[in-house]
Amino acid sequence: MNESRNLSLNPVSYVSSGSANSIFTSSLENTDLGFIGEFFSVSIEEKKKLISCAANYIGGRVKLIAGTTSMELEETIYLSRYAKQKGIDDVIILPPYYFTLSADRIEQYYDVIAKCLPDQRIYFYNFPDRTGYTIPVEVTLKLLRKYKNFVGYKDTQAGMAHTLQLIKAVKPEFPDFEIYAGFDDNFAHNVLSGGDGCIAGLSNIVPQLCHSWVQAFANENLSEVQRIQKTINGLMEIYQVGEPFIPYIKAAMEAHGQGEAGISSFPLLEANKDEKQALAQILNKWLDC
Repeated sequence: MNESRNLSLNPVSYVSSGSANSIFTSSLENTDLGFIGEFFSVSIEEKKKLISCAANYIGGRVKLIAGTTSMELEETIYLSRYAKQKGIDDVIILPPYYFTLSADRIEQYYDVIAKCLPDQRIYFYNFPDRTGYTIPVEVTLKLLRKYKNFVGYKDTQAGMAHTLQLIKAVKPEFPDFEIYAGFDDNFAHNVLSGGDGCIAGLSNIVPQLCHSWVQAFANENLSEVQRIQKTINGLMEIYQVGEPFIPYIKAAMEAHGQGEAGISSFPLLEANKDEKQALAQILNKWLDC
């Protein structure tokens, strides 16, 4: 967001220049490699601008996934179809939040989505801290057995217990189903356990480092994997500077030389002087900025 709290699109270039393996336009912030953003306070027209800008800029160079979650199902479907029109086949969708849904209601919700988007690739997004409940492993299996357009799952939870349950239950029957951790420091554990990696929030700040982490795994360079794991573990302190962490991710981007990452949408506050100093100390400690 710029000072007028209108959408700013400059960081698309920054993230893609970091050789990112995939770009997630979450319709929440500028452009993300994760779900670090503000969809709850962004108009549908601004979401469309983000999707269109990202699609035009990336131009198929890397995988592009549009986050199209809305509290209104019709808007979720509309944004998903709009992304398809712009050449983005993949979408990632949270279940409804505010009220907790039962397992059968979660299944029913994604039933409708699958039927409305038969020609798109759909990722589940499980974030219990934000929705108040978990998308059960059993429901995921039921939906995969009914529909071919569910292709992946982002599991944003501290620790790996639920993600491991998902991997053990789903991968034997659906080996190509993509299972991602939602927290950066779970990346290595996810991959070593048979998952597919991490949709990493810190990639907004250090895309080159996260790309190097992927490459280290591909090259079976475990010493480099370990080195980067330690760095990521340290950078996770950024999430503890303030709550919610969106403004602090943006402030860290600026501190790390990204340029003007922008302010956050109301009612999120900007990082103050002390918080910016804390962020700089974290970056200096772990990146030798």
